[in-house]
Amino acid sequence: MSAASVAGVSGTSRLSINQGTIKHASLTEALRATTDAGVPAIGLWREPVQEVGLDVAASMVADSGLRVSTHCRSGFFTMPEGPARRAAIDDNRRAIEEAATLAAAGADGSVAVLVLVAGALPDGSRDLIGARARVRDAIGELAPYAAEAGVQLAIEPLHPMYASDRCVVSTLGQALDIAADFEPSVVGVTVDTFHIWWDPDVLPQIARAGREGRIATYQVCDWKTPLPADVLLGRHYPGDGVIDFASLTSAVEDTGYDRDIEVEIFNADIWSRPAATIARETAASFASAVAPHLRAP
Repeated sequence: MSAASVAGVSGTSRLSINQGTIKHASLTEALRATTDAGVPAIGLWREPVQEVGLDVAASMVADSGLRVSTHCRSGFFTMPEGPARRAAIDDNRRAIEEAATLAAAGADGSVAVLVLVAGALPDGSRDLIGARARVRDAIGELAPYAAEAGVQLAIEPLHPMYASDRCVVSTLGQALDIAADFEPSVVGVTVDTFHIWWDPDVLPQIARAGREGRIATYQVCDWKTPLPADVLLGRHYPGDGVIDFASLTSAVEDTGYDRDIEVEIFNADIWSRPAATIARETAASFASAVAPHLRAP
């Protein structure tokens, strides 16, 4: 199915299904479920791409007719200098190559955006400031390589509950402060509703990100309590929780952001459903909770 034939579905013309939402689907299954649901774009994940190989994955993406909205995910470079840090930097270079190749294979409107998750507080450390400084240093190493490849690195702040084990960058403001040393076309930020909805400074920081031209991707899902024992899996379909998609989406739209909007959900109950079902439910929730707040095309 071509991009032209899927892009006109009511309420979903800018929807992208992040592959994390259909985690247990192979790349073949994910591409098919996305197109069959009438969704025009997909955010890819490295593991399914690597399972088939980059060249094969690029060919599959080209055949699907889908736009590529992001490549997820890289980063994880908070550790001190040494072999582990060198290996992480090398892996990020490979991820940049993947992002460029996959975006080039996607339909018109695809973008080469590589989502970066900074990484955890190193074992035995309490030095958050030092860990964030090492994130900035790592991006400084990668930025010239990304610029040459035409890839925008998208720093993703994660909710503070993940600072110890996943990401030391916790607010949009922190992500923008790190990005400020680099050209916006090379280093931007990810605005993910799950991670930033609680921040009392979120609307001014979204406006700042827009002024600086740094919104690389807008990702949406909902927050509902109680959280599961594994808080990583606490994401829900838009509209099923407490997040105010009207204010957040309008703020992003007011910046002039016009790229695809990804639904990214980590939820074991949702993952247990067939990929086709998840894709249809994702499209319906997006059309109901997010699309009404988008600018008219």
